[in-house]
Amino acid sequence: MIGPYDRATIGVLWWRDLVRFFRQPSRLVGALAQPVLFWGIIGSGMAATFRLPGSSEGYLRYFFPGVVLMVVLFAAIFTTLSVIEDRHAGFLQAVLAGPASRGAVVLGKVLCSSSVALSQAALFLVLAPAAGFPLLSVNWPLLLAALALVAVGLAALGFAVAWVVDNVQGYHAIQMTLLIPLWIVSGAMFPASPEHPVLGAVMRANPIAYAVSATRRALGGPEAPGAMAGSTGRDLLVLAAFAATTLALAVLAARRRGAPR
Repeated sequence: MIGPYDRATIGVLWWRDLVRFFRQPSRLVGALAQPVLFWGIIGSGMAATFRLPGSSEGYLRYFFPGVVLMVVLFAAIFTTLSVIEDRHAGFLQAVLAGPASRGAVVLGKVLCSSSVALSQAALFLVLAPAAGFPLLSVNWPLLLAALALVAVGLAALGFAVAWVVDNVQGYHAIQMTLLIPLWIVSGAMFPASPEHPVLGAVMRANPIAYAVSATRRALGGPEAPGAMAGSTGRDLLVLAAFAATTLALAVLAARRRGAPR
């Protein structure tokens, strides 16, 4: 059961980092401009050569759900970087000296990172009609559930890495080496062949692939081209397991003695 000190710590950490994000106009502009440019430039360049087997869907439409997940992924990477910054500034040590548990610190940071990620994704989703997804036809409960679960999972994973890594360069190196390849082989950019022995196994073990699949179903319907074989319920179940596992990992990392330094 979460006590009053834990609730207060969670709320303060969540509100503090959220206000800090929205008070930086450059981050707000970059949150929208970067994915728009990425989607427009790569999507336009690939439109003439892309062919999805069994579908006439164009590349800009196919690529859009993948870019939504890219927004969430990068937001989780950059916002959990504040764990290292707060440690160096002494703020994190001050929080840990209080009566709240370390689990509350994890939840406060993860909730804020997830909120920022969902806010950035919402900005980009305004462009869904330009990709051929009318806003009124989107399954918003499914989309919110999928994005919220993957945001929590990625934010918790980022927290765990930031807790044990004491420098920004090392944090970025680990996250980029781990997460970017997972995003690429998730079916976000190109349809991965499930029949391929290696790519198929990687895709089935890749939680981001299930997030991309659920996002495609939310935007384009249950039989959306490019979605993984299986049901929407299976996608959400895998994402829930991913979020629970990484949250447990983050709490275990936060309970290590001697951290943070």
